[in-house]
Amino acid sequence: MTTIDLNSDLGENTPDRPVSDDAAMLAVVSSANVSCGFHAGSPEGIRETVLAASRAGVAIGAHPGYRDYENFGRERLDLPAATLQAQVEYQLGAVWALARSAGDAVVYVKPHGALYNTMAVDEATAAVVVAAVRAVDPSLVLLGLAGGVALDVADRAGLATAAEAFADRAYTPAGQLVSRKEPGAVLHDADLVARRMVRLVEEGVVEAVDGTDVPVRAQSLCVHGDSPGAVAMASAVRDALTGAGVTIAPFVARAA
Repeated sequence: MTTIDLNSDLGENTPDRPVSDDAAMLAVVSSANVSCGFHAGSPEGIRETVLAASRAGVAIGAHPGYRDYENFGRERLDLPAATLQAQVEYQLGAVWALARSAGDAVVYVKPHGALYNTMAVDEATAAVVVAAVRAVDPSLVLLGLAGGVALDVADRAGLATAAEAFADRAYTPAGQLVSRKEPGAVLHDADLVARRMVRLVEEGVVEAVDGTDVPVRAQSLCVHGDSPGAVAMASAVRDALTGAGVTIAPFVARAA
């Protein structure tokens, strides 16, 4: 039987900027990419999400990004390697501590936003983040864009990896995500997205913006928690997959 993980970026709410319904999303997904506080979220809000994920039996991942609250971590920053590594290690430590206080553990890392996208194409940035993950806990799994260079860099460094595809994002013919600055980059039709994900899991392809099929092999599918109608879309994807006989389960085992 085919198994796939369904994940979402959570823990990103603050009183002045609520962006997602974490409680509702945790009833749908099998893994939670929990903000580490630099691009979004607050310590108390992140702690609440970690506790809720643990109670729901959802795998907890750390979701570090650039220190860029104003732009939600979606603008690339040019940082010295030592600075970026220290910032990633600092963020991992924050969510690690909150997970530990909840009696659970962080089991994977998925970088956020511009940092994630930069790592998918830039080996130097990927190497810095991989070094940070290895320094904190070399047993952590790196979740990265299917076909991106970050997974190769992590693999060469001895980290376990998992490939990710995006349910609610458009793809270029080269297999990259269409920039959010471009029209149509984010998909909003839940039924269309659900059909795309069933095809991706069953056939290993996703339709690009030019109508061609792009090969994508992934162990995890992401629905962004901050997108309009995110919970309904994630539910549609889950229902379509389970209706096709696919099992939804974390791509990496939760801590015992």
